[in-house]
Formats: sequence, structure tokens, C-alpha cells
Amino acid sequence: MVETMKDIQSLFKNKSVMIFDMDGTLIDSVGIWNAVDETFIQTIRNDGSTIIKEDIQTNRDRIITLNHDQIDPYGCYFLYLKDLYQSSYGLDQLHRLRYEIADRYLKEKVDYKPHADRFIKLLKSKGYHLAIATTTKRRNMDIYRTVNTNIISKANIDDYFEVVYTREDATKIKPDPQIYLKVMDDFGVTNDQCLVFEDSLIGIQAAVAAGMDSIVIHDPYSEQDKDRLMALADAYVSGYDALISCIE
Repeated sequence: MVETMKDIQSLFKNKSVMIFDMDGTLIDSVGIWNAVDETFIQTIRNDGSTIIKEDIQTNRDRIITLNHDQIDPYGCYFLYLKDLYQSSYGLDQLHRLRYEIADRYLKEKVDYKPHADRFIKLLKSKGYHLAIATTTKRRNMDIYRTVNTNIISKANIDDYFEVVYTREDATKIKPDPQIYLKVMDDFGVTNDQCLVFEDSLIGIQAAVAAGMDSIVIHDPYSEQDKDRLMALADAYVSGYDALISCIE
């Protein structure tokens, strides 16, 4: 793993495409999703309790990773919660309710991580091509692009990113590398011309599988995976200010 600023600078050498994950990487949203799922669980449960039985984020990541090659990995997660909390809701109801709850949070609470907007603008000014490759649903991305004033006022996604790929744009989600390879193919570049920015273990595993260099942006909700992230990624930084100082 690269640790010095000089070595981080070397990761940008001969690169032309910068690929960003969304949740937890560009935006401060992982905690939001945990809050969404807690509200979701308390709404659907019918087990006579108010106690959350397992760590929400760890459990969500585990179920989605186990089912990443399924058509609807999040549906698998919802059905798991249905069984765990003895819910009477059907799958369609679970999908609808979860996104109704999420809408309220995504429109008003989500914002860029500190200095992420400055870093995006700096990369663009230096001529890099910027892409988003996320497992976030297109519906959520549309909220960030058109409704969330926190994001729009700082760095409008459509003004800076040439490509935005969401969960619907890949038949397999991370840790499968498919969505990163799609970005590479669409820009007509090789994997060694791409640099990936991620916060999660499944995201870094996807970057490694794609043969792309990667930088982890620290997120407190991935702290439990820090050792594995540091072992797999090419660099691990505390925030975007460290990257800005490297390439200004």
C-alpha cells in the first residue's frame, strides 16, 4: 500500500479516467442508509420487540455480498429482514416502503464528504475524465442530480461527470468488477489508465478484480475492514484534503 504523498502522486501518472464510488466515497451517506434501515426495520417488524438484532451495516453488507450475483441482491436483503423480524410485508411492499423512507433522507440530509467537491473540480481542471460507478440505484442518483441542493450547489454531478453508472447498468454488482470494466470499455482505455476511489471492502475487491489501481477514502463505517482495505488498496487516505495537496 502506498503511504507517502510522493507515492500517491505516482498513482495519477499516466491515468486518464478517475472512477468514483458514490455512497461513503463521494458522499457522506453510509450512516444515512443505516438510519434508513433502522426506520425500515422498526416499521416492518412484527416480532414484539424494538431491539435491533444485528449490526445493520455489517448485516446488510454480508447479505448483499452473498447475493451479489442475483438479479435483486437488495430484495434478498429485504427478505432476510422479513424473516428475521417476522414481517408480514410482501417483497413489493418492502421495496416500496424502503425507498419511501430513503427519499426523505436522500433529498435533505446527504452531502458531499469534506473537500470532495474541491477535488472533483481540481481533477476536471487538469483534464481527467470523471466517472461514477456505484451500486446505488438510478432512482437515488436522480435525487442527488436533480433534487439534493447540498450536492447541486457545490458540484453538480452532471457538470463534472461524463458517465454515471448505477446498479441498473450492470448485471452483477460489486465485488464483481463488471461495472468498472464497463467504464473502461466505454472510454476506450485500459485498466492501467484508470484510478478507482472507494471506501468499502467490496468496492476495493471489485477494483482489484478489474486490475485497476485504487485509493481508499476513509469512512468511519468501514473502519472494521481497515486492515483488509489497506492490504488490498494502493493507498489509504483520511480524506480528500490529502489528495488535493498531492496534485495541486
